[in-house]
Amino acid sequence: MDESEQINVIDVKITPYRFLKPNTTEKILNDIYKLDGHQRVLIHGPSIPKKVFYGPGKGHVVNHTDRKEINVKGNNVELRVMVGELIVTVDISKFNEFMDNLEEILEKHMPCDYYILIGIFTRTKTTISDYLKYGNNFESVIDKRYIGLVDSRANTSETVKVIK
Repeated sequence: MDESEQINVIDVKITPYRFLKPNTTEKILNDIYKLDGHQRVLIHGPSIPKKVFYGPGKGHVVNHTDRKEINVKGNNVELRVMVGELIVTVDISKFNEFMDNLEEILEKHMPCDYYILIGIFTRTKTTISDYLKYGNNFESVIDKRYIGLVDSRANTSETVKVIK
């Protein structure tokens, strides 16, 4: 790896021992977005579909209490998953300060035990899917935070919400 390819971000994976409710998720995300040094936040968990896709209930509306709209930094975000983990990409130069503040946020809002892993959990280089979605020579055109987040068959606005 040469100097131009050095990784200057690190991921912080927060995994609670149970799924988070929308209100808890909203509080944690709003406090994380107030911190200096974060570059992106990913929410992972099992999908909560609007309708049943297969089986005898196909086409029926799923009335799940956790599929709600939350407000993060003034933006309405529809939770389409049960929140099972949060991955925050952090600028490595602000990592120590970020972690100190993150611990305070989690102690304040997390209703259950959790664990934190530090490492690289997201893509840092372009993938084949990126090329399928955006075409050749797209690297200088798109925001680097989008690299590795694409599903070449999905509409980006459905799966990625940009919060500035």
